[in-house]
Amino acid sequence: MIRHAWWGAWSDGGRVLAALGLGVAVGIGVAAVDGAFAIRLSAVLQPIGTLWVNAIRMTVIPLVVSLLITGIASVSDLRAVGALGRRTLLVFGALLMASALLTLLVAPAIFAWFPADAVGRIALPPGAAEAARDVAAGGAAGVGVVDWFTSLIPTNPVAAAASGNMVSLILFTALLGLAVAHSAPHTREPLVRFFAALGDAMLHLVRWIIALAPVAVFALVMPLAAQAGTSLVGAVGFYIAAFAATCALATLMFHAIVRVAGGMGLLAFSRAVLPTQLIGVSCSSSVASLPAMVASADALAIPARVSGFVLPLAVSIFKPAAPVAWIVGVLFIGRFYGIDVGAQSLAIVAAASVFLSFAAPGVPRGAFLLLTPLFTAIGLPAEGIGVLIAVDLIPDMCATVVNVTGDVAATALVATRADAAARTPESAAD
Repeated sequence: MIRHAWWGAWSDGGRVLAALGLGVAVGIGVAAVDGAFAIRLSAVLQPIGTLWVNAIRMTVIPLVVSLLITGIASVSDLRAVGALGRRTLLVFGALLMASALLTLLVAPAIFAWFPADAVGRIALPPGAAEAARDVAAGGAAGVGVVDWFTSLIPTNPVAAAASGNMVSLILFTALLGLAVAHSAPHTREPLVRFFAALGDAMLHLVRWIIALAPVAVFALVMPLAAQAGTSLVGAVGFYIAAFAATCALATLMFHAIVRVAGGMGLLAFSRAVLPTQLIGVSCSSSVASLPAMVASADALAIPARVSGFVLPLAVSIFKPAAPVAWIVGVLFIGRFYGIDVGAQSLAIVAAASVFLSFAAPGVPRGAFLLLTPLFTAIGLPAEGIGVLIAVDLIPDMCATVVNVTGDVAATALVATRADAAARTPESAAD
């Protein structure tokens, strides 16, 4: 298959990992020696990384559409589509709850080590005041579950694709796939062949783009390291370290769940998902990591009908890093303003992160906007959202790693359940 071919062309994640480490080292080192030169070098490198991310994003919409339509329309028994959807949503919910429970157990223990002399007396990071004013002025007023729900059906699918409204696009594409599946064979088969060919062509294009990954990753990470290196001190540094540590534990937990519940080897899963994680940490975008996720699923021998359905849905609505971001963020803001956050308040935030994360708007740091009413409910100032946004550079990279790992893990678990159901007599009634 073409997917396996382009996967093999760059499956040695060592080159990308080396580029990532080199970018971090050069960025921090140059910034420490000559800040002015670091700024000039960043200005030269940033366009290279931006072009590469744009090239990856360029393939996402046609890839999503082709994978989803092919996956749905090629299923002979349409009842299997409904069963696959139910299994997918159940796995998403279970992994979100696992992420929330882990964070509830780990994060308070980490923040017990928060520097006592910084409690309630932390200086605002650069940009936090402006972001806080935007939130306080009602920047999140238009964001809500009702608004999200009413926007699910796109009035113009092309406009939804152009604006990156992935949830609406996924819904339209799924309905189109069902319509294609219900069509007469003489019209269905040409459409399925067309979208299958489009998907393979997109994966050819991705193979060429991925070949540039080491250079692009260095160009992306070096400016970020130069910018963030000086901020990794004091209370903000503690928050970033706590966030990164919790994300690392959540990522390891997904590996363990796949091993226990999916029967998949840890080493095999780690090797398959590593390239996806490296792209995710470099560009801080689950959507841009979708082509690599498809390759990870192929490396794990996950059937295309499963990965083609689960992965596009996952990058749109499944955000397993949300419980980490919300709970750790609440603990940090509580320390930031010297306000004690009790177990009941953390439980409220954890529950909200499971049930509301699917409604996060598709804008940068959009998930934080949903936190505003929660902050008010548990006694934290809404301006604290601005602080989280201001220091979210490195946490956002860590959260993306959790998200993409969770996406691939969910796909592996759905595939395992699908195979188990296919082997049982009860599956006929599913």
